[in-house]
Amino acid sequence: MQLPTIDLIVFFGYILAMMGFGVWIANREKTESAQDYFLASKALPWWAVGGSLIASNISTEQIMGMNGSGFEIGLAIASYELMAAITLILVAKYFLPVFLKKGIYTMPQFLEMRYNRTVRTIMSVFWVALFVLINITSVLYLGGLAIKNLMGIPLFIGILGLVIYSASFSIFGGLKAVVWTDVVQVVVLIFGGFLASYFVVSAVGDGSFFHGLDVLYEKTPERFNMIFSTSDTYTERLSGTTQSSYNLLPGIGVLLGGMWIANIYYWGNNQYIIQRALASKNLGEAQRGVAFAAFLKILMPIIVIVPGIAAFVLNADIHKADEAFPWVLNNYVGIGFKGLTFAALVAAIGSSISSMVNSASTIFTLDIYKELINPEASEKTQVRVGQLSAAGALLIGALLGPLLGNLGQVIQFIQEYTGFISPGVVAIFLFGMFWKRTTAKAAVIVVILAIPLSTAFKLLLPQIPFIDRMAITFLICSFVLVILSIIEGKQVKAADGQEHTSMSFRLGLIAVLAGIAGVTGVKLIVEPFAAGSVGWGAFTLALTLVLCVRLLNGKGVPDAKAIELDRAMFRTDRVFSVMTLVICLILAAIYAALW
Repeated sequence: MQLPTIDLIVFFGYILAMMGFGVWIANREKTESAQDYFLASKALPWWAVGGSLIASNISTEQIMGMNGSGFEIGLAIASYELMAAITLILVAKYFLPVFLKKGIYTMPQFLEMRYNRTVRTIMSVFWVALFVLINITSVLYLGGLAIKNLMGIPLFIGILGLVIYSASFSIFGGLKAVVWTDVVQVVVLIFGGFLASYFVVSAVGDGSFFHGLDVLYEKTPERFNMIFSTSDTYTERLSGTTQSSYNLLPGIGVLLGGMWIANIYYWGNNQYIIQRALASKNLGEAQRGVAFAAFLKILMPIIVIVPGIAAFVLNADIHKADEAFPWVLNNYVGIGFKGLTFAALVAAIGSSISSMVNSASTIFTLDIYKELINPEASEKTQVRVGQLSAAGALLIGALLGPLLGNLGQVIQFIQEYTGFISPGVVAIFLFGMFWKRTTAKAAVIVVILAIPLSTAFKLLLPQIPFIDRMAITFLICSFVLVILSIIEGKQVKAADGQEHTSMSFRLGLIAVLAGIAGVTGVKLIVEPFAAGSVGWGAFTLALTLVLCVRLLNGKGVPDAKAIELDRAMFRTDRVFSVMTLVICLILAAIYAALW
C-alpha cells in the first residue's frame, strides 16, 4: 500500500530538510583535524549527548524489531529498554570517569593503554566487522523493509535511498553533523512514535487511548508479563510454529543474568555509544547526558512495543512479525500524520546508520590505518581515510542487507550474534578497569576464547537461551582471566600510598559473597541445566568473582599498566544524583506492577 500524496509531501519534505540541515552543519565549519571529525571538537552539551544516544540507539532494529517482538511475545521484550536505563546510570558513574580521564578517542585505544597493542588490534578488527556485517547491514535491511511495505518499492531501492540519505551529511561532516541532526531527529522520532501508538491504541479502545490500554490488557494479559516461566510459548508468525518465550527471555535470568552482559557491553564498552560521551565538553556534561538518555529509554516501550501488541489484538494480516509497525502506519495513522510518523522512522534509521558508520570509520582510521598501515598519517589524511571507510561501510551494508530477508525477528538475530563476543569484551573491560592484576596475555586469550565457547554452547546445548549462554560464557571467561593473570606473574611493584579497604570489612563482605556463590554453585551442580538456574546462577558466580577480586585489589602486585582509581573520580553532582533516584523509582514501580 502506497502513502497518500499529502503524506508523501510531508515525508519527502522532512527528508530533504534533514539532508539540507546535515549538509549545512557539515560545511559550516571546516573539519580538518581528527578531533573535529571523530569527536565533534569535544564540545557537545549534555542534552545533545543524551538526545544523540537515543536517536542513534532507537532505530529500525528497535522500532520494527521490538514491535515485532511485542506482536509475538509482548511487553517482556521491554526488559532491553528498562534495564538499559539502569545500565546507563552505572556506566555514567563508574565507566565514564575512567574513559574521559584517559583522553581516548576509541575503545580499542583504551585497551592498548590498559593492555597492549595486540588486544587493541584484535578488538579493532572484531568491532569493524561487527558494525559493518551485522549492525549496519541489519539496520539497512529493516529500514528498506519498512519503505518497501509502505511505499511499494523494491527492498533494494529502499536500502539505496537510506544509503544516500545517510551519506549526504555523515561522510563529510563526521560526528558533529551526525549529532546535531540527531538532536532534531530524536524530537521527531519520539513525537511520531507516540502518534502511531496513540492512533492504534485508540482504535482498540473505540477512540479512547486509555480505554484502549485497558482492552489490550484484558484481551492479552499474558503479553503484559515482564518475567516468563518455562511453560510460556508464542507462535512465530513467519513459520507458524510454537516457540518457547522463555528461550528468548529466560525468566529471572533477564534481571539477574546474561542481559547484564549485553547491556554493559552495548552501553559501556561500545564505540558506537561511548563516542558521544567522549565528545562532550567535560565529565559532568557527559554524565548528565547519559542520565537524560536513561530517562528517555523508560519512555521507549510506548513507541517500540505497544503498537506491536495492539497489532496482535487487531489481528494484523502480516507475513512476518517485523511487519507489525508498517501495518499500523498503513491502517491506523491518519493522513498527514502518517507521513510524519514514517519520516520519524526514517529519521531513526538515518541516525543509527550514520552513527554506526561514523564509529566503524573511527576505529578503522585510528586503530587500524594509523596504527598498522600509515603511522605518520597527517590529520588531513586521517579525515580523508575516515570519509572513504565510511563510504565503504555503507556500500557493504547495502549489498548484504537483502540477505537477511529469511529471518523472523531480526532483533533477536542481532542480540544473539553480538552475544558471541560480548562476554569476553565485558570481562576484559571490567577486570582491566577495576582489578590491577589483570594482564595483557590473559585478556588476549579471553577475548578470543569467548567466540568458540559461545559457538560450542549454541551447537551442543541449543536448549539454553542465548541470554543464559552469555552469562555462562562470561563466567568461564572471568575465571580464566583471573587464573591466567595470577599465573603469569609479569607484574611490577604497587605504587606507594594506594588506598586499602579495612581488612574486617573486606573479610566480612567476602564471607557473604562466598555464601551466595556456594548456594548458587550447589544449585548449578544439582540442576546443571535446569530451566531458571543457569543464567542467573552463572552471572551470580561471575559477579561474586568480580567483587572478590575487586576487594582484594590492594593485595599482591599489580600489572604494569594497571589503572589507578580513587574515590574522588566517582563523585557526581546533585543533578545527576536526583536524576538517578527518579529513574530507579520509576523502574521499581514498573516491575512491581507488571511482575
